[in-house]
Amino acid sequence: MTQILLTPSNNRLKRNQRNITHRIIVYGNLVLETPTCLGSGDAESPTDMPVLRDSVSDHALLTGASLAGALRNYLWEYENGYGKTVEKSIKGLTTLLFGGSRSDDDGNQSPLIVDDAISSDIPTIELRDGVEINSNSGTAKDGAKYDLEFIAAGTEFKLGFELLIEREHDALQLCQALALALRGLENGEISMGTKKRRGFGCCKVTGWQVWKFDLQQDKERIAWLTFDHTNRNIPKPQSSIVQALDVTIDQADQRDYLSIVTTFKLDSPLLIRSGQDSIGIAPDVVHLKSRRSGTNTPQPILSGTSLTGVMRHRAERILNTLELSQPAKMLNSIFGFVVEKETTDSARASRLTVYESVIAGATHDLVQNRVAIDRFTGGAYHGALFNEQPVFGTDETTVELKLELRNPKQSEIGLLLLVLKDLWTGDLPVGGGRSIGRGTLSGQHATITQHHPDLTSVKTWTITQQGNSLEISDAEALEEFVKALVSSDPREEP
Repeated sequence: MTQILLTPSNNRLKRNQRNITHRIIVYGNLVLETPTCLGSGDAESPTDMPVLRDSVSDHALLTGASLAGALRNYLWEYENGYGKTVEKSIKGLTTLLFGGSRSDDDGNQSPLIVDDAISSDIPTIELRDGVEINSNSGTAKDGAKYDLEFIAAGTEFKLGFELLIEREHDALQLCQALALALRGLENGEISMGTKKRRGFGCCKVTGWQVWKFDLQQDKERIAWLTFDHTNRNIPKPQSSIVQALDVTIDQADQRDYLSIVTTFKLDSPLLIRSGQDSIGIAPDVVHLKSRRSGTNTPQPILSGTSLTGVMRHRAERILNTLELSQPAKMLNSIFGFVVEKETTDSARASRLTVYESVIAGATHDLVQNRVAIDRFTGGAYHGALFNEQPVFGTDETTVELKLELRNPKQSEIGLLLLVLKDLWTGDLPVGGGRSIGRGTLSGQHATITQHHPDLTSVKTWTITQQGNSLEISDAEALEEFVKALVSSDPREEP
């Protein structure tokens, strides 16, 4: 028999042991503010993207891997800016909290444990239809229709984190990194699931609870071993994770973005087709409704996907009118693109985030009957009678649109301003039935904010409609953005 000697040269005895001195457990309550698609990838589902569920309870499942990835990406962008390539040579709070990057073979293990989160109840599922539009004809492309399952807004998930602090770690810096990452969830700056750039997956976390254990003390070591993970009554939940962890954050925000928040009135009926029957016995076409956090009654909305499609089409027309070379290059850079064939650059995420908007104060009691006309006889087309139920506006009806563009160039800001002008004046209708006068908006107030890490303060412009006149703060500065677009050539911009 061959004898195996366990000598110090054995590789199994060379590994470094983790000298954990402290453990910090953090719990939070995540609430979805807009519908969220946490896809399971099940190819045999009747829908193109079914919701991922727990195999035992059938509740919705938010995996720890997805949550950790979203937190890591947010912390990286906050620390380094949007679009910064992940490099193993860059050391900071992100690598300290989440370990080395995928390309760093010698990177450290993450000291943060992120638990899977299961929804508190079996979630309400919303079905959304989508279709790709041909920009030349304005009609749907053949075979480009799809449907997705979304978890309704208001669904709650119980989040759990555990931070392991080793003897050689800087405990204060680790806690600051954790607080900064979780503050993104607290402020609603981190979205979950797919189609985040179209307003889906918005969420917030409230009710932070923190337990700290010093494993060098016998009593606290036993307290950690006997910790009841199901008891969330003690300590009292706190609204601020920074206060709960008792740290201060001095890390500067390196993100560069422009946000536009605009309030419109509804000048005509608006109809965005819904893919599901929400009221039992419904007309042939009803306006899209969705639940929101805090209410169980579906509300009429202006979806981010519909608004983005309209904006992209109008932006393309503006660029073609200005006769700029290669307008598709600027469009693809802002709105993103996907091509069917695999190439070196076959897809790019949108840098423009368009959020969903609730149409507040709208009425939808009137059903309109319509019929297709035979162009040859001038009479009604046989079997083509249908009815529709759009939403109608009153004097109190408002809809707030929110846009956010990452790493904006001056010419791109000018393009968004021109698109906003067309929405403001009613020249750019949204939704279906635009050829019969539906979907026109009138602008009331807009706030434009530019955040840049090199600026000492945030730049803000306001536009207010006062009767037949406009009040614009620093109109000359906004005009400079439009001039930059007119005189720009996308091939020359960095």
